[in-house]
Amino acid sequence: MEFQANGSAPKPLKFLIYGRTGWIGGMLGKVCQSQGIDFHYGSGRLENRASLEADFAAVKPTHVFNAAGLSGRPNADWFESHKLETIRTNVVGILQLADVSRENGSLLIHFGSACLFNYDADHPIGSGIGFTEEDAPNFCRSFYAKTRAMVEELMVNYENLCILRVRMPISSDLFNPRNLVFKLTQYKKIINVPNSISVLDELIPIAVEVGKKNLTGIWNLTNPGVISHNELLEMYRDYVDPNFTWENFTIEEQDKILVAPRCNNEMDVTKLKKEFPYLLSAKESLIKYVFEPNKKIAAA
Repeated sequence: MEFQANGSAPKPLKFLIYGRTGWIGGMLGKVCQSQGIDFHYGSGRLENRASLEADFAAVKPTHVFNAAGLSGRPNADWFESHKLETIRTNVVGILQLADVSRENGSLLIHFGSACLFNYDADHPIGSGIGFTEEDAPNFCRSFYAKTRAMVEELMVNYENLCILRVRMPISSDLFNPRNLVFKLTQYKKIINVPNSISVLDELIPIAVEVGKKNLTGIWNLTNPGVISHNELLEMYRDYVDPNFTWENFTIEEQDKILVAPRCNNEMDVTKLKKEFPYLLSAKESLIKYVFEPNKKIAAA
């Protein structure tokens, strides 16, 4: 079926969302509900093509949002010992959804990952030089990153596709176990490296606007600038828990206790900022959407 890219939606919106029980999928539904957008959650499994086709036949979506897939529990080390499950769902399943979406003329907005890059000589820490949508991934030292990069390389061949790269997601729900703030508060020691982040309370509504505009291609869905782990926890201490303390250790010390190394990076969001000029910087977004709301809760 014909797909009209990068323009206004030509007919009434009807969203099909995968990831109902997940963090991003749940937020997507709330945004759609608040805006009066007709949406339905898919019941099919990514690895089961027939179940996906049944969803499409029932809903007849104009847009498909994929926030489903395997997430490592409790962290990315999980993927190192569950490689076949990862391939089945996060590679084959996602590609299958892209293919079914194309067959039905639907735009697929897929929430991918920006954990494909690591600071290097051309993108040194503190330089402000971020990785763009055109840069090739340079970090494949974990199975999670390797499969994410593989899927992205293959998916870009579909013209009905938009990939939104998320990085270290944070939301105002500080008790969500997927929230970077929650994770950091649970660790005995943390590294202190500046990184790009995705403040979901601001960026999920932007993702919906991406769908409305029929934008395609790869987009870095992060807030401008970076924030270090220490800066993040200082904000948590100042706004939420004045008694909170933490300790630092080095990346080399961290690597000794991990099965797979982790990446650190700054993403370039020139493309996203041009399309959505009201996008706040990482620190501004954290204050407005995450810590100010929780300051009121903490003081209550």
